[in-house]
Amino acid sequence: MMRSMKLRIHPEVKSALDASQAVVALESTVITHGLPQPQNLELAETLEQTVRDAGAVPATVGVLAGGLVVGLSPEEREYLASGGADKASLWNLAALLAQGKSAGTTVATTLHAAHAAGISVFATGGIGGVHAEAFDESADLFALARYSVITVCAGPKSILDVGATLERLESLGVPVLGYQSDYLAGFHVPLTTRALPNRIESPGEAAQILAVQRELGLRQGILVSNPVSRGLDAELLDDWIYKAYAEAYEEGLKGRDITPFMLAKLNELSGGDTVSVNLLLLEENARLAAKIALTI
Repeated sequence: MMRSMKLRIHPEVKSALDASQAVVALESTVITHGLPQPQNLELAETLEQTVRDAGAVPATVGVLAGGLVVGLSPEEREYLASGGADKASLWNLAALLAQGKSAGTTVATTLHAAHAAGISVFATGGIGGVHAEAFDESADLFALARYSVITVCAGPKSILDVGATLERLESLGVPVLGYQSDYLAGFHVPLTTRALPNRIESPGEAAQILAVQRELGLRQGILVSNPVSRGLDAELLDDWIYKAYAEAYEEGLKGRDITPFMLAKLNELSGGDTVSVNLLLLEENARLAAKIALTI
């Protein structure tokens, strides 16, 4: 477990970890880049309360004035929600810390912080993965392969190449477990057509697999695919994605500029339905993550 002047753990989170109580890490890009104000702060509070209601301690991760914070206070969450924060991934984390900046943490950075603090379970919405554009792959994939943490998600984000993302996870040795499902979750849609080799029926099974993973000396984390209970129509979503990509290419967008554009465009085309589904799956994933943490 890393201990550094740059890593600060909230006293409540540290006490829970020292007492071997259930703790769930939460990312903060949903606060800084996911929703407009004040919905972003409301969502952060809702996710923390969802974890608490399920019996675990929430630990929202963020970068504050050059420190990597595990367990943001209400005031710190409000500060990040007020606007102007950067987005911290593993490729720019050290620079942001060294320069004393503040940022929301992506899946990759939250996994790093959770592992450093000794947290075994993390809840997010959808993971990053392989994009349609050549050589554009998210750092999330490599973080999932590097840190021994259970990540609960609703599958890869809808704008990704889902098949390529699943193949990359397999190549990296990351077990993908379908929670009460034989198929990979589809983020905005409940399920994709991609079959998974591993299915679990209970939260405790995920914890057991992590324990065996560690006993074997395997460093990879585990991805739990949790289908959203009420999703969008797959054909409609595919049509919106096609239109959004066409407009992105017309505007010459590339790399990290594509994702925020696509998400905003999908929200526009769906009349807000993509955001509504996103909020639902975030709550459901936080609840399941807490149940898993209680069994570790």
